[in-house]
Amino acid sequence: MIYLLITTSFEGKINLFGYENYFLKLIGFFIGIIILGLICYIDDAKGVPSFVKLAAQIVAAIIVVVCGIRIDDIAVPFTGGTFVVNKTLSFILTVCWIIGITNAINLIDGLDGLSSGVTLISCLSLLMVFALNGSPIIAIILITALGGAIVGFLPFNFSPAKTFIGDTGSNFMGFSLAIISILGVAKTYTALVLIAPIIVLGMPIFDTLFAIFRRIIKGKSIKAVFRPDKGHLHHKLMAKGYSQKQAVLIMYGITAILGMFAIILLESGIWKALSFALLIIAIITIGYKDVSKLIKEDDDEIDKEHIRKQD
Repeated sequence: MIYLLITTSFEGKINLFGYENYFLKLIGFFIGIIILGLICYIDDAKGVPSFVKLAAQIVAAIIVVVCGIRIDDIAVPFTGGTFVVNKTLSFILTVCWIIGITNAINLIDGLDGLSSGVTLISCLSLLMVFALNGSPIIAIILITALGGAIVGFLPFNFSPAKTFIGDTGSNFMGFSLAIISILGVAKTYTALVLIAPIIVLGMPIFDTLFAIFRRIIKGKSIKAVFRPDKGHLHHKLMAKGYSQKQAVLIMYGITAILGMFAIILLESGIWKALSFALLIIAIITIGYKDVSKLIKEDDDEIDKEHIRKQD
């Protein structure tokens, strides 16, 4: 990644010290990663309270925003319009986006290979979105580097995992995705491009929002948000009878579908994207009964085998 940034800078394709001041933005990005990485490493090794990790995320996000990475526009969905936000609102929105996506990837890290695989699929989807949109080349380099790193790691993290990603890895991936998605749409002016990262990351975003509301309602307190539970999507899938691998692959599929939806929406418009969504819904509806039947048959065979062994 560093090699590509240097070579493209020498070739004049990226001006690291120009108007956009990408050099300062990258410095802020790396400082944020270091701060977050140190706290999460301590958490993986010894454990730290949740509010300490949140404080580290806030500090890292503030550093990134101060260094120039921020959301300057808000899309008006399906109108093609945007409106520019003032500096205070831009600051708050960007910090919330970075913290939100960081925690979204961290919270789905409940099964072997889940967070890393979802992040990889998100990287590939965002790469296509950036390429189709003519986004800044620095965003394309960064998302490719992140995806490439995960490609080398995922085979060892997929079930049964030989290497675990921990809070350090999941926070790094979420933090990186949040920042790169901002850089990738920084020069765009259409609503569809600005909402594309939200669609691509829709599954972890939904899981996080649902977890927040669920914990507040059950715990009847804001403090309950920091208490882990077994209500995440992957827990629900396993409660339905799916194995770890099956649950992970299903969530890979959901992420891939959302990524394809965002790409079709950007390239071909809302009607073709909706047609694709309806086709997927129909396929899932038709196939759900067959899949459920297969799972039930497998469970019955396991029960029979267990009874034979007892006899």
